Amino acid sequence: MTSTTGWSALLLGRNGLRSAALAGGVALHAINVYLVTTILPSVVADIGGLDYYAWNTTLFVVASIIGSVLSTKCLKALGARAAYVWAGVIFAIGSGVCSLAPDMAVMILGRTIQGLGGGLLFALPYAMIRLVFAEPLWPRAMALISGMWGAATLIGPAVGGVFAEYDAWRAAFWALIPVTALFMVLAWALLPKKSADTSWPVGVPLAQLVLLSAVVLAISVGSIKPEAIYSVLGLAVGFMLLYLVYRVEVRSTWRLMPKGGLAARGALLPLYVSMSLMVIGMTSEVFVPYFLQVLHLQTPLLAGYISALMAAGWTLGALYSSGLKSATALRAIGIAPFFIVAGLVLAFVFVPRFDPSLFNVAGVCAGMLAVGAGIGLAWPHLLTRVLESVAEDEKELAGASITTVQLIATAIGAALAGMIVNLGGFSSPGGVTGASSAAAWLFGVYAALSLLIFVSVRPVIRSKAERAALDAA
Repeated sequence: MTSTTGWSALLLGRNGLRSAALAGGVALHAINVYLVTTILPSVVADIGGLDYYAWNTTLFVVASIIGSVLSTKCLKALGARAAYVWAGVIFAIGSGVCSLAPDMAVMILGRTIQGLGGGLLFALPYAMIRLVFAEPLWPRAMALISGMWGAATLIGPAVGGVFAEYDAWRAAFWALIPVTALFMVLAWALLPKKSADTSWPVGVPLAQLVLLSAVVLAISVGSIKPEAIYSVLGLAVGFMLLYLVYRVEVRSTWRLMPKGGLAARGALLPLYVSMSLMVIGMTSEVFVPYFLQVLHLQTPLLAGYISALMAAGWTLGALYSSGLKSATALRAIGIAPFFIVAGLVLAFVFVPRFDPSLFNVAGVCAGMLAVGAGIGLAWPHLLTRVLESVAEDEKELAGASITTVQLIATAIGAALAGMIVNLGGFSSPGGVTGASSAAAWLFGVYAALSLLIFVSVRPVIRSKAERAALDAA
């Protein structure tokens, strides 16, 4: 291992191949997310299952949560090389099942398997950085791996759009398999074998994972029927299970969050709530490609890119905001909810229209960008505050909790979005009328829900201001 800290030390020679193996796994998972979002309208047009549209995302993300939480245990039990290869095998099997799916039930099964492998591919590289690179290279390696999500917003919609336009969505899943195999070969050749390590006790918060999965399933099952009573029951069961998650988490030895993370007067709870509300608002993008193709007559390729504007806005907002000093960062956190709510209001106005005009599509694009930019403005500072709010021995768990909260919010948000659109007529009456009504309900409800961010960020801004005043004194 080299002791230099430049990009050349990370990207050239043997380190370059190791970087390709680790960053490639994250890129594969991220590209798959945007690829499937782009081709999903073509999938339901071919094999049906419009009622279960959101399940492709919800169960994929639930499985990703399980995979990411299990990643450290797999790494220590199997070693770096075997853990990474097995993650690739699981992901490839899921992709194969999706490519052969005769109906939506099999497709969802494949997506769940994909999610488990994807969660491992997403989380393992972060844990492996310290095993394969010298410490001075860790920050650049982290930046490289995190940057794969930005690249995925360009590659995923392009690949998915091309396959969808040729009515070859099955080939999109097949194409993932040889790419996965390439990264598995690189991992086998370059990552350390490391015999199984049982010296560190690694517990798994199994009860919380099972209950969280049940929360998402309850909301998803409640959304299958268009009658409101089923949705109310699904939400009621989901909230009761969420309360059980809270009770188990605060008493458990093995936790998803740092100690005091869910305390009502603690510093972490408003941070987690703010992050969750932001991510839930963003999950509306799951349905955007479908709305754009049905209501705005866009091609799958363009629909995929427009829906990815939320993620692009997030990246741009985070790049601008990450270098802000403390006082300006407070303003960024305060401004972020205005962007998010304004973006969702724009989507509420423009997405439901059956109108392919440039003006209308530009309004949709502006809404997508605004939502993402708002999240990006606040996100780096919310994450920093999470790490600042815990003791030194809990920083690793605090860092992991950020990903966990993001994935849980994504799963719940997608399930809730599925419930809202089905109540709004997505599948019954369906077609243009159903899509227009569903879009109005989805963005209207999520715009209203996002108003809560103004409330949740107030304690964050107040605590940061008090901290800055103490530092100045």
